[in-house]
Amino acid sequence: MSAFLQQLPALIGVVIGALGSYLAVVRGDQARFRREQAARWEERRLAVYADYAQSLKRSVTLTYRVAAHFGNDPNPHPLSPQEAEPLLTEAQLARDPVGEALILLGSTEVVQKAQEWVLTVVEMERFLRDGTHDPAAWRALVERQLAGRRGYYAAVREDLALPPGHSARWSVPQP
Repeated sequence: MSAFLQQLPALIGVVIGALGSYLAVVRGDQARFRREQAARWEERRLAVYADYAQSLKRSVTLTYRVAAHFGNDPNPHPLSPQEAEPLLTEAQLARDPVGEALILLGSTEVVQKAQEWVLTVVEMERFLRDGTHDPAAWRALVERQLAGRRGYYAAVREDLALPPGHSARWSVPQP
């Protein structure tokens, strides 16, 4: 019995070491799982943010072309309202599911900025459906749309902890 008592401290040390090692591995695995899960959700949010921006930009590009038809925009590829109607409808239908994903996965700030941007785009579409010829009013809508876009991208960058990006303002030389 005395041999057992002499080896008991070593045995207790081995048990404590094994338990400590097990706990360290479990905690490390949990931390790694949380990091990987956060990275997956961040990738999904980035994909949804980009998809939403692309779908909205498609509508914006179509509005520029229709505005050129009415003489409101200098876009070199005018499109009549009749030709644009099915394309605008298709763009809006494609925008809706991406918008729902944005609401589901996006931060409150990003969703709010997306809403501001899309409401301006809807105003642009309404402006064109009315057949308005007012280049100054159109320019004001375009500036609001660009500000909404910049606000959206800034909110996305902040949400994903990305560095500040390009302002997206291009200077186009006049012919």
